[in-house]
Amino acid sequence: MNISIIKFLGFEQIFKNSLTGLPIGGAKGGSDFNPKGKSNREIMRFCQSFMSELQQHIGPDVDVPAGDIGVGGREIGYLFGQYKKFKNANESGVLTGKGLPYGGSLARTEATGYGLVYFVDEMLKEHGHSFEGKKVVISGSGNVAIYAAQKAEQLGAKVIAMSDSNGYIVDENGVDVEIVKQIKEVERKRMEEYVQRKEGAMYFENQQNIWTLDCDIVLPCATQNDITLETAKLLVEHNVIAVGEGANMPCTNDALNYLIENNVLVAPAKAANAGGVATSALEMAQNSMRITWTFEKVDRKLKQIMVDIFKASKDAAKEYGSEGNYVVGANIAGFLKVASAMMSQGII
Repeated sequence: MNISIIKFLGFEQIFKNSLTGLPIGGAKGGSDFNPKGKSNREIMRFCQSFMSELQQHIGPDVDVPAGDIGVGGREIGYLFGQYKKFKNANESGVLTGKGLPYGGSLARTEATGYGLVYFVDEMLKEHGHSFEGKKVVISGSGNVAIYAAQKAEQLGAKVIAMSDSNGYIVDENGVDVEIVKQIKEVERKRMEEYVQRKEGAMYFENQQNIWTLDCDIVLPCATQNDITLETAKLLVEHNVIAVGEGANMPCTNDALNYLIENNVLVAPAKAANAGGVATSALEMAQNSMRITWTFEKVDRKLKQIMVDIFKASKDAAKEYGSEGNYVVGANIAGFLKVASAMMSQGII
């Protein structure tokens, strides 16, 4: 993590948040603390120290942080506890991604992965396809990857591979998401454990080779620059129908251009993975009203938001002469809303 990455991600977050249609701005932050190999107590102490400084700059109506890579429910809990010590108040809306016992929202954990699949499903339907009967490869095994796999399977797809930073599993019978959740969310172990628990599954070193597998739909949900130009060429050779960016900027620009030139449908990150931040805004709304919505209600609202984001991206692409290019459409739709707001408020 460094300042240039933070600036870039913050820039992208502004336009992603604008696409949700909700009244939220955008920003990014982070640290160079590496949690790997650290005990729970060490992680707690770091989170407390970090919040001791951060608390001066955030608030329910100022800036509202949420989790990301390396920051899940455990870390949000530690951060929130330290914030309350300083403020001597229960300002639940100051952080999102909280645990359910202290102001979190149902469906927040699933939101980014579910939202990704909702967006990709709309894109597929627009072009006469669906998830039904399709083979899906997903990079990553965090929240986004796990719940994208779960929702894709609910829509009739078969997820045949997932990965972590060490390697990837292949399960031609369909990845058992419940086993992956147990390994990654509960035990916090590596993906190679999967083959000990599922007959017929295989494990391979070097997670980049996951893109050599034959499949119909690819959902990169790990990290930035996961799919390079060379990878994109492999995907085109394998007749991949669609790529849905679950991580932040997982495809390089060269890869995106090559995929689009070869008629592969691309769901861009700033649109397709906006489900997490959209549900963060829904969590803030619940905190403000002192109520809790059901999982089904949050999920319905999330799906409608993702459908609306797809429609805005599609319409902008068509209006500006790039019909079917959802990368261009999402960029334009996000920019126009931000520009309009700035002009209306006399900022430019």
